[in-house]
Amino acid sequence: MWKSTKDGSENMKEIKRNYYLQKLIKRKENGRIKIITGIRRCGKSYLLNPLFKNYLLESGVDKDHIINLDLDYRENKKYHNPDVLFEFVMEQRKDDKMYYVLLDEIQEVEDFESVLNSFLGKGNLDVYVTGSNSRFLSNDIKTEFRGRGDEIRIYPLSYQEFFAATTGSDEQKWNQYITYGGMPYILSLDTDEDKSGYLKDLFENTYLKDIIERNNIYKDEILDKTVDILSSSVGSLTNPKKIADTFTSQGIKDISHKTINAYINFLLDSFMITKAERYDIKGRKYITTPSKYYFVDIGLRNARLNFRQIEQNHLMENIIYNELLMRGYNVDVGVVEQFSNDEQGKTTRKQLEIDFVCNQGSKRYYIQSALNIDDDEKKKQELRPLLNVNDFFKKIIIVKDDIVAYHNEEGILIIGIKEFLLKENSLDI
Repeated sequence: MWKSTKDGSENMKEIKRNYYLQKLIKRKENGRIKIITGIRRCGKSYLLNPLFKNYLLESGVDKDHIINLDLDYRENKKYHNPDVLFEFVMEQRKDDKMYYVLLDEIQEVEDFESVLNSFLGKGNLDVYVTGSNSRFLSNDIKTEFRGRGDEIRIYPLSYQEFFAATTGSDEQKWNQYITYGGMPYILSLDTDEDKSGYLKDLFENTYLKDIIERNNIYKDEILDKTVDILSSSVGSLTNPKKIADTFTSQGIKDISHKTINAYINFLLDSFMITKAERYDIKGRKYITTPSKYYFVDIGLRNARLNFRQIEQNHLMENIIYNELLMRGYNVDVGVVEQFSNDEQGKTTRKQLEIDFVCNQGSKRYYIQSALNIDDDEKKKQELRPLLNVNDFFKKIIIVKDDIVAYHNEEGILIIGIKEFLLKENSLDI
């Protein structure tokens, strides 16, 4: 089935996005504001309308009990005034039955926090909104909602979603995904030229332009170079001071680590990148710096570097990280210490890194990402950190090879990347 979409992507294949749709359905009429967040063009609007709107209609909700506004459309600009928006919604209420309020790009509305909170006080309004930028997710807004907001974070297409919506061999699908990522509109483009051009334009003229304008940045060349450094160092430990030192080494002076830190926060707030902090597993404490940064979509990262650095190990790690976030895990970089004695009896201490420590309620998983573990030295390198964790939580190594998942003699699960991504319960095999 082909569908015309809000961002102009006519001919884009319809993707159900069932995982997120079920989250909305589960929260239906729970007395809280359902807040759909995520990077622009990742499918938030499409989730709200038509997917959720069609669900409401199919479940018996009358059409006139669904109040739907796309607030970034020119014809709806008058509703950016909070009083006008409030009055409009109130006028649609004709009886005591439940009304479903679907508001796309709510951050366009002035003082939208008070409007949304006022809607909740009316009893028969069930409110769903989308938003894309830092203003929408600031701590002030979370405080303003006073626990009455329910955030649903949406990501670009997962590999499972991409796999189901595309044709070709498994290897062709993987190569397309690891190169061009999962921005939904990519599925409507046929050529490599069109796909790369779309991603470059999206990065430059939507995301970066939005950040520059919203934060009144006047040294945009420094923002550009910061983005380039982060793009090149996916999966590597870094911090603002290290990036500032890189500028200095390149002859660019008077750039403080505070400026770099502010720019990184702008990128985080826009949902372009995410941050994984280091966690001392035995000491049970966070190590504040350095950290790792990952791109929310690997295609955007590749486009930023003009598709010059397609290193499967780093991209695979980024894709695994995004998948774990999408599945609802809290994800950190694990640090564990190894102590050994030399021939003179001197004790040495070495810090070993576990790619991901994933927590969800009482569940925890330790995960290593590796292209392969074919030779003994590589296998020891990946196993060493996991074997130095003295607890009984599950330990996993994800490899690129298409293998049949198995447990080794230490009980560690070895699983291929595609099986991990395509099976929802893959961590519990």
